[in-house]
Amino acid sequence: MKNWLSKLARIGGASLLTLAAALGSAHAEEGFPLDRAPDNMHNIASLQHGAQLFVNYCLNCHSANLMRYSALEQIGISQKEIEQNLLFTSDKVGSTMSVAMRPDDAKAWFGVAPPDLSVEARARGSDWLYTYLRSFYRDDTRPTGWNNMVFNNVGMPNVLWQLQGVRTAKFEEVKDAETGETTHQFTGFQVVKPGTMSRVDYDSAVADLVAYLTWMSEPSQQTRRQLGVWVLIFLGVLSFFAWRLNAAYWKDVK
Repeated sequence: MKNWLSKLARIGGASLLTLAAALGSAHAEEGFPLDRAPDNMHNIASLQHGAQLFVNYCLNCHSANLMRYSALEQIGISQKEIEQNLLFTSDKVGSTMSVAMRPDDAKAWFGVAPPDLSVEARARGSDWLYTYLRSFYRDDTRPTGWNNMVFNNVGMPNVLWQLQGVRTAKFEEVKDAETGETTHQFTGFQVVKPGTMSRVDYDSAVADLVAYLTWMSEPSQQTRRQLGVWVLIFLGVLSFFAWRLNAAYWKDVK
């Protein structure tokens, strides 16, 4: 398998995807446009890289209790590679993707226990996840020092800041000519400190992670679609023969 599957140092502390650390209280920034996530569902290398990112970053805080490590064999990762590169010390290949962090501790640290990510992509949508993971900015008014344009007042920090870099959000005051009301409008991000990845490389890594989350939310999706195609073909052929049989049966009937 490719070199990227070498072990990454697992980040202690916050995870990459504390997507809803304040899920019940925070709301998406009104009107913030979502970027379309690249469709990497048929790209095995992308799914494998996304699985690597998920295990090494997300599973520090988030669980995926509907997914077993052994299911990663469906995207071309062998059992040996899973054992050597993706398992925590106490886990086994047949184990579900759970975390050791207790819900009470998570609630104390983040305000609410980080949600299970098994079906997060189905709940949020790939475009939302893709935009969210690329929209963090420094905000000293927040307890974590971070905020997000998609998930305003989010309760998680940007643990990928070393990859993405440190950015601030630029806003300008706009006065409505009719109402006279002044609003703050987002005008873009400003890089304070570059990350170890270029913007293109970071976006590509996020796309891989989102592709894996989408696959994980329904691993049998591809099989289901392929089966559906064959069923439609079968029904089409069966309908043709039924039509010809019907014509032959009634041809002598005046």
